[in-house]
Amino acid sequence: MLPQAYNFLASTSVIPVMVIEREADAIPMAEALVAGGIKVLEITLRTPCALAAIKAISEAVPDAHVGAGTVCNGDDFSAAVDAGARFIVSPGQSDALFDKSITSNTPLLPGAVTATEVMRAAEAGFKVLKFFPASTSGGAAAIKAFSGPFSSISFVPTGGIGPKNLLEYLQLPNVQAAGGSWMLPKDKVQSGDWHAVTQLSREASELSKIKESIQ
Repeated sequence: MLPQAYNFLASTSVIPVMVIEREADAIPMAEALVAGGIKVLEITLRTPCALAAIKAISEAVPDAHVGAGTVCNGDDFSAAVDAGARFIVSPGQSDALFDKSITSNTPLLPGAVTATEVMRAAEAGFKVLKFFPASTSGGAAAIKAFSGPFSSISFVPTGGIGPKNLLEYLQLPNVQAAGGSWMLPKDKVQSGDWHAVTQLSREASELSKIKESIQ
């Protein structure tokens, strides 16, 4: 069972990893994803306009549940929450991130790909962890192996995941959702082909229903 703070994950099995290069793309990109059935959005703090994009989407797309990704320190955590992020995703973990999550009551998905990292995050009270980069850290097989010693931990893998291997991850009971950017091809985003993004999102949503049938 998901901890209450992470109930938003119960509504999705696919989370788009959004790298927004142009602030003007933020709202139409989010609207295209939501139209395709994907409402939990992770906007990475990899570009200068990322915080502005989080703010714009939070205010203009009410059906979107907006979070921030690639959050690596306490200052970025605070800035993302101030911009409107309702959850935080990090490729790693630190005491500063743990403290920010606890004091702000903002859900954090800290990164963990080793048993030691999983144990450390679990001891700090975190039960849903990011598994990144998935494809080079053992993939679905590694996450499956974690289900033995860490039966109460769920994972959200990202990195190297797409339509061809998505189901390998979603069929695992300890995978809550999987993230990726395949529904946001760079050429479609650059040309503003939001119809194509919606179609790819709809296809991803259909694939994700496999997870619902397993559960």
